[in-house]
Amino acid sequence: MGEIYLTREGRNKLIDEIERLQKRKPQIQDEIARAREHGDLRENAEYHAAKETLTNLMQRIAEIDSKLSRAKIIEEQNIDPNKVFIGVIVTIKDEDGDEYEYAIVDEEEANPAEMKISIGSPLAQGLLEHKVGDKVDVNLPAGIMKFEILKISR
Repeated sequence: MGEIYLTREGRNKLIDEIERLQKRKPQIQDEIARAREHGDLRENAEYHAAKETLTNLMQRIAEIDSKLSRAKIIEEQNIDPNKVFIGVIVTIKDEDGDEYEYAIVDEEEANPAEMKISIGSPLAQGLLEHKVGDKVDVNLPAGIMKFEILKISR
């Protein structure tokens, strides 16, 4: 697994999440202990649910820990500010003249409701490495669409 790029804000969100999950771990372990006291573990739904919750929590902690260990902060990288890359806000215009502004972020930070799209999304992939003024054909699930890049900012 290679390095990943995060904004400073995205990195801080991951740190907050891992701290919150680590605080929750002892509570779940207590639930497991209490459920264990109820006898036969083979038919103890409370025990199995708590164990599953703990497993999911530990997997998420490991996932976040791995990402944080490989994370590079976008603001600290020497990235060409004139090209679309992760960490930029790009304004584009479609063929109908409608304008859209998207922040290109890591999948961990993606939130379409906030106009933050993942670097792995078809739209971001189609815009990567292009500059202001470029007209780009982007292969989207709905078909190929044409966009013009109007503005790139950080």
